Parts: sequence; C-alpha cells; structure tokens
Amino acid sequence: MNKIFNIGIVGLGQIGIYLYNELHIKKKEIEKKTGNKIQIVAISAKNINKKRKFKINRNIFYKNPLRIFDKNKIDILFECVGLSDGISKKIVETALKNKINVITPNKTLIAKHGDYLARIAENNNVNLEFEAAVAGGIPVIRTLKDGLSTNKINKVYGILNGTTNYILTEMEKTGETFHKVLKKAQQLGYAEPGNPKLDLNGFDAFAKVRILSALSFNNLISKNDCIMEGIENIDIKDIKIANQLNMRIKLLGISKIVNGKLFETVHPCLVGKNTYIGNVNGVMNAVITQGYPVGESILQGEGAGPGPTSSSLLSDLVSILRGNIKKPFGLPSNKRKKINVLSNNEYTNSLYLRFEVKDRPGVLSKITNRLAKFKISVKRIIQTPNKRNNKATIVIITHKTTESNSSKCLSIFKNDKNILQKPILIRLYN
Repeated sequence: MNKIFNIGIVGLGQIGIYLYNELHIKKKEIEKKTGNKIQIVAISAKNINKKRKFKINRNIFYKNPLRIFDKNKIDILFECVGLSDGISKKIVETALKNKINVITPNKTLIAKHGDYLARIAENNNVNLEFEAAVAGGIPVIRTLKDGLSTNKINKVYGILNGTTNYILTEMEKTGETFHKVLKKAQQLGYAEPGNPKLDLNGFDAFAKVRILSALSFNNLISKNDCIMEGIENIDIKDIKIANQLNMRIKLLGISKIVNGKLFETVHPCLVGKNTYIGNVNGVMNAVITQGYPVGESILQGEGAGPGPTSSSLLSDLVSILRGNIKKPFGLPSNKRKKINVLSNNEYTNSLYLRFEVKDRPGVLSKITNRLAKFKISVKRIIQTPNKRNNKATIVIITHKTTESNSSKCLSIFKNDKNILQKPILIRLYN
C-alpha cells in the first residue's frame, strides 16, 4: 500500500521556488518511481507577497517556519534558506529532533555544523541529505558514499564554483576586465546581484572542499585555518600572459592526504590548456577523485542554478521515499576520525610571479637575487618593456618552493621603489 509523505519547504528564494514548482510538475513521476505518494503541506518564507516566478499556495504558507511543526505532520523537510546559522540551523535541528528527514542544498550549514547535525539524524534514525550542497546537479556526494565506498581515496579536487569559472572563462574569451564580466554574470543570474563576495573570495568553494574531505577520507569536518584565495585580484593582464604560456587560470578546490595528514585549500591555479581541468569552462563544475583500486574518477556538469540544484534535491527525495536510511557522511559519526592537518608552510608549488617595475638596469637581477636568498629558483623569465612609460612587466615562473618561502619572499618587495605595485602571485597546479 502506498504511503503518503508530507513535505515542507522552508525558503522560497531562487532555489526553493523552483523546487516547489518541480515537485508539482514531477509528482506523478516521483510517485511512480518510488511507490509512495507526496504532498506539500507547508511552505515558509519571509514575505508572502514577494513577486515569484511561480505561483504559491497561500493556504499552506507560514511566515514563521517553526510553526509548520505545530500545525502539520511533516515527514520530509527541504531547508532552502541558505544561512550557516540562525533560522537555517534551528529549522534543521528541530526537524531532525522530531524524527523528520531533512534535505538541504546548504553547503555553509553542513560545512560548519554537519558533524553535529549528522549525530542528531543518526540518533533519530532519519536522513540528513545534502547532495545539492556540492557541485549542483553532479551526483558527487552519492558517488563518494556509495559508488566509491570501498576505495581508499587519497585526493579530491576540482572546479567547485560555477560563478568564478564563468568569469575566468569569459575574461579569456572576450578580453574584458574582471568587473565588466562580473556585471555580465550578475545579469545572467550566475552571480548574486547584490553581494557575490562568497563566490568570488573562495568561501563557497572552500565549504564544499570541507564536505568532500569528510566524505572522501572518513574524517570529522576540519576546522583548521587554510589557504583560501578567490579571483578578485585576477587581472586581464594575467589571463593574457597565461594564454602565451599555453595555460589558463582556474579556481581550484583541493583536498588530499599527505603523509597521513589532511591538506585543504582553495586558490587560483595556472593549469595547462592540454589538461582535462584546463578545459572545463563556463559555468561547468568538475570533481576529480584519485583512489585505490579505482584510480582516477571524473564527474562533470553544471554546478550552479536552480535547475541543477533541484535535480540533486529531488534525487535525495527519491532516495528517502524508497526507504533508504543512510548515515549522512557514509560512516556512523563515532567511527569518523579527527585527522591531523598538514601545515600550510609545507605546501609546495611552482609560482607565477608578475612584477610591474621601473625599466632600469639591475632591477631584474635584484629580483632574482632576492628569490635566490629564499631558495626560490627561476625556471623561466618573460620581460616585456613599455618604452613610452619607461616601465616593464617581468613575469617569473619558478621551480617548486614551499608556501613559507614564497610568502616571506614577497613581503621583502614591499619597500622597493623600483617595484610599482604589489607583485602578483599565482600558484601553478602541479
């Protein structure tokens, strides 16, 4: 006999309202595939009168999301508010404690409170599902929890933010500046119209890295300070020079185990045009895992927007309707371990260094001598003079060096009057 599952949706922004519509459109298909019936019995948002793309049923609307638990029997709750704390945490916590399954695309909530919320879900024998929290419509969470569950993963990395990937791709294609392309991304809905800072500064991608680490290495979510850089300082000049080097700039999220220690980072990287990751363009995301015995696995698809996100939300729904009760991170919380972290100073990379200098004799040799003092050896130099302004651009590609050496080295160029602006540093992806 078919069971009826009552559904609540909290948050009717771009994602929530699209999901609401999809649940109506695909209701029969979902019921056919799962053998169970669904009905939306409660929705909640700040403003009932806000203009939305799809019409809502006002009879099931609650301004206070916590009231939906008093008035209805909820079986599955979608949290689509998107905060790391506040009402997002409260609503998920309350639902799980009341033995209600929760589905959320909220990567900041899971990255910050995932361990705590997972324990509540396990104690109450309900699901906490977050497939949509990482890489939009790409089924990377389910792949790590199920498909690759018997493999020993030692590295997971990739392009985890569609907004930044679109901006870098468009800058290379059009030759336009960062700010011009950002405005275009906002007009197209790829970037937040108000404040896209969390995409641009690497925070969004880094939250996803922490979730991927926990799933890949069976560890508790790390809280350590890591290198996190975004793309706000990427200049069109660097995009063009990278092109001359047969390379592209991509914002990569990287998590790996090095000598038994965890290392996580997000920062722009120079990658070869002949590599797979160098050809993931536009709003596409890609997640690459390396493990044993499977080797390398690649998942690619659209990582942002209501369509791909709703696809993942509905896949979580189907899983729950089929009766699958799963540990949120694959293993029981008491089996997941706290892992030691690799010091940022031990991170090694080749570097791209760009100096804008006065075109005078001895400036280049002074720069290379300083690099040598910090054990940074030069692999390649590109010097482009600007005779009219008596200036020059010097680009140096180095051999591998530690993060400690590169940060100390750059700090000593601050007071050099021959260097006209702060040097630009971009790491090469090894």
